[in-house]
Amino acid sequence: MIDPPSLVDQYCHGVLRTELGLGTFEAQLARTEGPPAPGTTLFDTQTGFAVRRWCPPLLGLEPHCPPARYLARRRELGVLEAGRRLLRGSGITAYLVDTGLPGDLTGPDELGHAADAEAHEIVRLEQLAEQVADTSGTVESFLANLAESVHGAAAHVAAFTSVAGPRHGPVLTAEPPGPGEVRGAAGRWLAARHAGDQLSDPVLLRHLLWIAVASGRPLQLHAGLGEPGARIDAGDPVLLTDFVRATAGLGTDLVLLHGYPYHRHAAHLAGVFPHVYTDCGAALVRTGARAATVLAEILELAPFGKILFSSGARGLPELHVVGACLFREALARVLGTWAAEGAWSLDDAQRVAGLIAAGNAGRVYGLE
Repeated sequence: MIDPPSLVDQYCHGVLRTELGLGTFEAQLARTEGPPAPGTTLFDTQTGFAVRRWCPPLLGLEPHCPPARYLARRRELGVLEAGRRLLRGSGITAYLVDTGLPGDLTGPDELGHAADAEAHEIVRLEQLAEQVADTSGTVESFLANLAESVHGAAAHVAAFTSVAGPRHGPVLTAEPPGPGEVRGAAGRWLAARHAGDQLSDPVLLRHLLWIAVASGRPLQLHAGLGEPGARIDAGDPVLLTDFVRATAGLGTDLVLLHGYPYHRHAAHLAGVFPHVYTDCGAALVRTGARAATVLAEILELAPFGKILFSSGARGLPELHVVGACLFREALARVLGTWAAEGAWSLDDAQRVAGLIAAGNAGRVYGLE
């Protein structure tokens, strides 16, 4: 039996603190640009079916119970108790939490307490730059404070993360921008910026990523399917190749998040470049009953010491559960089959399972 003893969720978000009705719960299951097909709900997805398979037993219900019954039980327990039972039933023993999303989401400490697990912060670079802009009066002070903030954060956070890839992939060229180019871009952005505006200037994004690379902390780069409205082709990690090649040998690890449906491309980059790792989490949550197939495709190309588990969950504790359960089941099915067929020894299969589940993340993020 292939079963990792613990899981390190190397990328996720906090959970909502508020009670959710059917409509608002469904909206968290799949981030779409519109309603589901007539006569269906967003539970009619691989993710929705996986929630109904794995989560009801943790709340005292039978698997696959109807959504209305499940949500009624959730409300009966209350959002805090339901969240506590779900998170503690996931088998995740450490969380790395991206705190850069808006909304009433728990932070690392609150999530860790509810889950009875370790929790570490991931800082989103774009949000950090926006916060620095809000407190900097001039271009010079903004640029100085930005560098200071990134290097200061590097002393206590697990990693930095950026969504520049799927939003602005082609701008991530091999060279950092020059000082004059950066000052000009900063001046234009600060002059035109309104409170709450997201950082989208390609020059400043490149500058920000290179500051993060110089900090030495792991840098997570989003790839694959992104937010509603984003072009899927912009999320192909192949677009990051020049940036990846230019950062080789500088001492900073790059972790390609999500990847799907370009997970083979991400796995290839992890196989070619020593400082590149790939995530296998959100792809499994999206594909549900097909998770084992997707995981096997990642294992075709990526070295086993370069693959990391994550749930990619945000908003719903159910998504942390689904991420963990689908990963465990897929890993057991794939590695167990290879061991049973004689292609792998059982000892090697168990060792690789431990690497992907927790060992690789412990090494990359210094959690050991």
